[in-house]
Amino acid sequence: MISYRIGTSGQHLLLTDVVLSHFDRHRQRAHHSREAGGQLFATFDANLIQIALATGPRDSDRRGFRYFIPNRWAERREIRQLFKAGLHFVGDWHTHPEPRPRPSITDIESCQDMFRKSRHKLGGFLIVIVGMAEPPEGIFVGIVSDESVNRLTPSPTAPLREDRNEERRHLNV
Repeated sequence: MISYRIGTSGQHLLLTDVVLSHFDRHRQRAHHSREAGGQLFATFDANLIQIALATGPRDSDRRGFRYFIPNRWAERREIRQLFKAGLHFVGDWHTHPEPRPRPSITDIESCQDMFRKSRHKLGGFLIVIVGMAEPPEGIFVGIVSDESVNRLTPSPTAPLREDRNEERRHLNV
């Protein structure tokens, strides 16, 4: 697991081992590897936002060495189904063919557009980009809002679960 402190909010983001394994299976390891990606789903427990599931890629996604275009219809259906199961959509992930990835302008603008068009109570959407290097160096984790991108850095200690305040369902920056 990798834990990230979210600004000064007191919240922590936790990438679970299941999610990290999913990223590792799709990491671009060779120059002929195609980008992969999908959606991120979380549970909320007080100040802990746990990324419990990473989906994708799907057969209906378009993929190449330097691009990933998801099937947005399939993603919307996935969001509805997983919400019924208690998981909340919080953002997207995809790979880049570079050791230490950074989001492109297209990545940021796409995430900002999705943030504006979605109905939610989040302060930002999560963007995770999986590079060729091993985690945590090979993973970019950030929160994208209407006007900014804030990179999160790994926290040296895992967060403790506190009281179960279900109203704190947002990513603060």
